[in-house]
Amino acid sequence: MDEKNSIVHESTLYEIWKNQYYNNSLKTNSGEDIEVLDVGIHNEEFAGPDFKNARIRIGNLTYIGDIEIDRDYSDWKAHGHNIDNKYSKVILHVSLLNKNKYGYVYTKDGRKVPSICISEFIEKNILDEVHKEFDNKKTGTTSNIKCGYYINSISNDAKEKYLYQQGISRFEKKCKKIFTRLKELQFINELHIKEPVITYELTSQFQERKFKHSDFVSKEIWQQLLYELIFEALGYSKNKNQMVNLAQAANVKFLAKIDLDGVLVEKYEAALLNIGGFFQDANIAAEEHTKNYLEKISLHWNSIRSFYDGKILSETNWHFFRLRPQNFPTIRIAGGARILKELLNNNLIGIMSKKITEIHNLTVLINSLRSLFVIKSDGYWKNHYVFDQTASGEIKYFVGASRADEIVVNVILPFYSVYFEIFGNAMLSKKITSLYSIYEQRSENQIIIDVAEALNLTDQVKRTVMAQGMIELFRNYCSKNRCLECEIGKVVFN
Repeated sequence: MDEKNSIVHESTLYEIWKNQYYNNSLKTNSGEDIEVLDVGIHNEEFAGPDFKNARIRIGNLTYIGDIEIDRDYSDWKAHGHNIDNKYSKVILHVSLLNKNKYGYVYTKDGRKVPSICISEFIEKNILDEVHKEFDNKKTGTTSNIKCGYYINSISNDAKEKYLYQQGISRFEKKCKKIFTRLKELQFINELHIKEPVITYELTSQFQERKFKHSDFVSKEIWQQLLYELIFEALGYSKNKNQMVNLAQAANVKFLAKIDLDGVLVEKYEAALLNIGGFFQDANIAAEEHTKNYLEKISLHWNSIRSFYDGKILSETNWHFFRLRPQNFPTIRIAGGARILKELLNNNLIGIMSKKITEIHNLTVLINSLRSLFVIKSDGYWKNHYVFDQTASGEIKYFVGASRADEIVVNVILPFYSVYFEIFGNAMLSKKITSLYSIYEQRSENQIIIDVAEALNLTDQVKRTVMAQGMIELFRNYCSKNRCLECEIGKVVFN
């Protein structure tokens, strides 16, 4: 079992739970029988436990609530379930591995939840069959691109030309979105009102407003814009909106009131984590290192909270569900606090503008921009993913090279394209497009991999403009069955 256990996916365990593929009755560590009356509803879309509204009987007591299934007992803490209110209704924790035979996990409010290790209740051949069946079912939405079977009927040059056009189109959409947000920020600034009063269904006054480049000379609106964009990029898909909301709540007007001193990063952490809602139950910390950190952060927050009259976000809005610990919002906020220091106090916008202007070798320029967003770890979060739990190994980076690449590609390049266009520097705007065209990134997502394989263009996945073109192609054409509107489909299917 051990060898097989090491490669079992959680999805296989879900199938086993749904179908109750056990060779013996389940029992708790203390020997009480567990009878599953209703496996519950599989939660495939939302953050939270894997099965909702299950019914189980342990001994003589019947429980109604949620079931959480993990590969390893330790995942309960590693994935942050112990500090997440969404797991407060869990009635049974199920894991495949439990080396130390622990019998319980604990919810955020301290409630003790039975934890069972199911490896001893599953026959190896059943595990093999379910694992194989799941692998056979697991065909992603992108692996069935219709033109893939006939793709050799169109030349690679034609495919690459079209993908390049799609990549440029995607870049232009990002620029348009950034310019729209810049105008919103300037409009809000003119009205001297707080962000929450203006919704994205802006007034006709805004829609009819004609802007000129002199409207955008305020350093503050550019800082706020870049702050929001970087935090959105740090949030990944699961916490993008939450990170933007945090940047808008703890905005540059507020952060500018914080005294500049040697502990500025800690003060930014105090502001971001408190306004983000992460300290609502902070007084229950038990670990010594955490107690010391919280005392220090509380002192900083008490010194600056009088400047803040906005809303405090709810911790329950943040997603830890099925995220790698490296991508937990706590780690990304720690990285964001350090980038904020550079943005607000060390003229990050001016530094990047100078680099773009003065560095003529594009490869050197790319490396120089990327290095600004690779953030090495330090302080409390170097050894913690969540409060009151020491990480199993040291966290080396708050923001690594792959995420720095994504920030440069999706934020910095379109940001400066807009910036230079507004201030009439066509030459530098063109240079930004050239940078985007030659940029090579270190990672790719599943959409890029699948489209590249279907189009027989796997040699293009590292080139950013082509990879972005593949995403644009899939989202606008392949996923919507618009094959005959796509330039590749027109050739292949006619």
